This record gives sequence, C-alpha cells and structure tokens, in this order.
Amino acid sequence: MKKLFIGGLSKDATEASVTDLFSNYGRVHSVQLVTEIFSGRCRGFGFIEMEGHEARAAIEALDGRTQDGTSLKVRYEQPRERGKGRGRRR
Repeated sequence: MKKLFIGGLSKDATEASVTDLFSNYGRVHSVQLVTEIFSGRCRGFGFIEMEGHEARAAIEALDGRTQDGTSLKVRYEQPRERGKGRGRRR
C-alpha cells in the first residue's frame, strides 16, 4: 500500500470526487482531505492510499494535469523529518 500526496485540489473537492478521479487507475483504499476548520472546505491538498503499481499509474497520469483550473501535484508522500521547521525556544 502506498500513500500519495495530492496538491492543487479545488476548494470544492470532496472525498467522493477525488475517489472518482483516482479510481480510473485502481482501487482507492482511503482518502483524507485537509479541510478548513470553520468552513469544512478543502484546503487544496490531501492524501490517498492505493496499491503500489496502481499508485504509479495514477502519478504518471495525473501529475501536472489541469483540474478545475489548477495543476495537480501527485507524488508519493514523504514523511516529515523530525527536528525541521520551527525551532525550540530556549
């Protein structure tokens, strides 16, 4: 199972619309869209899980594709490295 990062999604994107888009390339196991707290609308990115060979097919077909006026970014998820980002105040 591979987890993919999806960027460039429309604010109107839903789990169902993302599932429909990716199901053309294989079985979608899970979808998690990052949403705004108050409005519940998509913040423009999310994550999806698919089998490895199906994930590769989705990346090749969808990365850079224009969807709802924006260019999609579809890549394997890269875990964040600990210690990067905001530093500790002393």
